[in-house]
Amino acid sequence: MTGPQRIVCLTEETTEWLYLLGQEARIVGISGYTVRPRRAREEKPKVSAFLTAKVDKILALQPDCVFGFSDLQADIAASLIRAGVQVTVFNQRSVDEIFSMLFQVAAMVGCADAGLARIAAMRQQLDAMRADVAAREAAGQRRPRVFFEEWDEPHISGIRWVSELLGIAGGDDVFPELAVQSLGKDRIIADGAEIVRRNPDIIIGSWCGKKFRPENVASRAGWQDVAAVKTGQLFEIKSADILQPGPAALTDGVAQMHRIVTDWMVRVEPRWGVGGARCI
Repeated sequence: MTGPQRIVCLTEETTEWLYLLGQEARIVGISGYTVRPRRAREEKPKVSAFLTAKVDKILALQPDCVFGFSDLQADIAASLIRAGVQVTVFNQRSVDEIFSMLFQVAAMVGCADAGLARIAAMRQQLDAMRADVAAREAAGQRRPRVFFEEWDEPHISGIRWVSELLGIAGGDDVFPELAVQSLGKDRIIADGAEIVRRNPDIIIGSWCGKKFRPENVASRAGWQDVAAVKTGQLFEIKSADILQPGPAALTDGVAQMHRIVTDWMVRVEPRWGVGGARCI
């Protein structure tokens, strides 16, 4: 067996990926927010939240590698590095970067071929989704405008991989400009009236671990004329399925978005102009 033998995963996506690769025996500690796979919560010690970690508990596990995610875990990483622990912090934000992270982790544990096979299967599913959407558009079905709400107070949207997956699933992100911002504070929509003005056909909520309340969205002042509210197109995707930049988002998360979007597409009559030109 090559590569690290005692791994601590500070976020869920590397835990899920190692389980999918059949390498769960290497994991000695996980994030307390881990829900995928469910069995990991029963089998592995919980040693971190997201912004904080029990460094002493991690050190007691004698890890030979710790996997983390993003600048938000930089302080945890620094503490562990000072204690002599090998730390690899990924900062994947796009779909391609997620695939790159998955391959790197697979290679580190000696499962490059298995990782590539799984990655190829996920890419194939995304390609099939793109083809389905293209066929629907060719048949006159309109792409819906979609507002994805990561948090409600304040309104936050625009996670890059979510925006990209939404496009693959057949929807158009109503705040595409936010996808270039990596930090949550830079993706705050200060004026809720701007969301109303952009008039999404669908609203998808994933409130980062808090239950999405469509009735609260529908009752917001001035939102009653939003297309999604008028037609009841308000949906939740669990944060574990879409907000972790790993296997879940590339499989279950995007599949849920695709179902929501295509259900809407078949309900809406295509509009055609003179000579068969489609009018959006």
